[in-house]
Amino acid sequence: MKTKKSTSKKTDASPDRGKVMNGAEILVECLEREGVDVVFAYPGGCSMPIHQALTKTKKIRTILPRHEQGGVFAAEGYARVSGKAGVCMATSGPGATNLVTGIADAFMDSIPLVAITGQVPQEMIGRGAFQETDVFGMTLPMVKHSYLVWDIAELPRIVKEAFYIAQSGRPGPVLIDIPKNIQNQTMQPIFPKTVELRGYKPERKADDVALNEIIGMLKTAKAPMIYCGGGVISGSASKELLEFAERTQVPVATTLMGIGCFPESHPLSLKWLGMHGTVYANNAVNEADLLLAIGVRFDDRVTGKVEKFCEHGTIVHIDIDNSEINKNKAVRLPILSDLKYALGRLNKILDQAGQKRVAKNYTRYPNWYAQIDGWKKKHPLSFKDTEDAIQPQHVIRLLHEMTKGEAIITTGVGQHQMWAGQFYDFDKPRTFITSAGLGSMGFGYPAAMGAKVAMPDKQVVDIDGDGSFLMNVQELATAHIEGIAAKAIILNNQHLGMVVQWEDRFHGGNRGHTFLGDPKNLKRIYPDYVELCKGFGVPCERVHHKKDLPAAIKRMLESKEAYVLDVMTPYTEHVLPMIPSGKTYKDIITE
Repeated sequence: MKTKKSTSKKTDASPDRGKVMNGAEILVECLEREGVDVVFAYPGGCSMPIHQALTKTKKIRTILPRHEQGGVFAAEGYARVSGKAGVCMATSGPGATNLVTGIADAFMDSIPLVAITGQVPQEMIGRGAFQETDVFGMTLPMVKHSYLVWDIAELPRIVKEAFYIAQSGRPGPVLIDIPKNIQNQTMQPIFPKTVELRGYKPERKADDVALNEIIGMLKTAKAPMIYCGGGVISGSASKELLEFAERTQVPVATTLMGIGCFPESHPLSLKWLGMHGTVYANNAVNEADLLLAIGVRFDDRVTGKVEKFCEHGTIVHIDIDNSEINKNKAVRLPILSDLKYALGRLNKILDQAGQKRVAKNYTRYPNWYAQIDGWKKKHPLSFKDTEDAIQPQHVIRLLHEMTKGEAIITTGVGQHQMWAGQFYDFDKPRTFITSAGLGSMGFGYPAAMGAKVAMPDKQVVDIDGDGSFLMNVQELATAHIEGIAAKAIILNNQHLGMVVQWEDRFHGGNRGHTFLGDPKNLKRIYPDYVELCKGFGVPCERVHHKKDLPAAIKRMLESKEAYVLDVMTPYTEHVLPMIPSGKTYKDIITE
């Protein structure tokens, strides 16, 4: 009986044998079989055969970015909104090294990504050939796995494994480096249908003993909190989290990466915590007597001085990655599990115990709710508005109103990123797309392009700073030529705003190369984004006055093509609240 079952399984999973083709054609066939519909790829000498093969496929759209970094960030944007692995490709040498920042970004934020690089022919590897770099070696600390293809026969298996690894367990980037001679060799490939990797077991399921212990802790807690992050989004566990919060009536604070995993309009939501998070979220998480940490990594921007974080509370940590357990913060109850399973199972246990789901009017922890409400009233997210000058927070609030909170928002990195998180309320996962762990300037607009390609029927807006936007401004050409209607609002203060804020707070206002304008003509707006966009064939308008902003945003949102809104804002505005680096929530700056 066992023998028959085993034979049957082998027959069902028997590999397909394809026609004779070269390595490049085999790669493209493998991508098609993985359901890839778009590749962001910049050609070069050592990847030309793959590009030739891509011209013949009817299933994959190849988008030509204007810089490899733009391509990898676009692939990330695609992955972040779709949940599928984004695919990017570059040639050897400088093409491959230009992908490195994006690969590191995907690694830090646990984004599924397959990066493919051309490599010099096998016989030239290690000999300092033209455009040779050891991209396999240099990316080792920042990938989930990597491959240097040494045998054309292994290519189908490698691609199958790469997508499986990138998308399973805790997602992340995988690199495939393919020498040019392998791309040109021919063979009759065998395409595997299944993947089996010895020692790699991404499926983790919590046992009921540990889950029941959580429920026991909740019964005795007087001030519990849920602190959840990007793991909830990558684990597709947002629905289960919402149900769990409503059954237990426990308030929820997210991380920056977790924004959208729990509806921010929900009465149990405290928005997000950390360096620029809300005062009430920081207070509640740090003063909780029970902290349920779900899909988080206790990042320093969240914890501040880590040994003082939730110093007197009992911490439970649920995560799919064992390496994160007790890495930054020792916890009382560690649970290794897929979050969708763990939360789903908790909900079933609660349901069996008769604990009903409540959508509003929470009563379980009255004193705790009262304390949180007091913090909310004392320290709301606010700013000093003006009559004519445009405050950056006002721009984001207005955008939220005009899009009814339904847009996908991407950001660059800096003050605008924090304001976007603070003043645009996110109720759905995969709608706030930002470089959180690595903090890569130049991320916003390419990511918006990738998001728009993945979700063409959604409004996608990059909220950016003038410094961050300029770092990948060349991708306006990609958007125009490819017909990608990704929009951008530049909060233009002619400075590197976040660094200026730190200069003002901690360096007596001394400027250390943070002015981005033209020192020879201080009245000139530099660079002139209106003229710059004109050269790319992308509509752009500049807004100076508050009264002109609503109509300008309306024109941008109604545009059927890429559109840039250059909004002039004061450089003196600071992102508040702010917990200084290495300090605790008690050191928070609110004025």
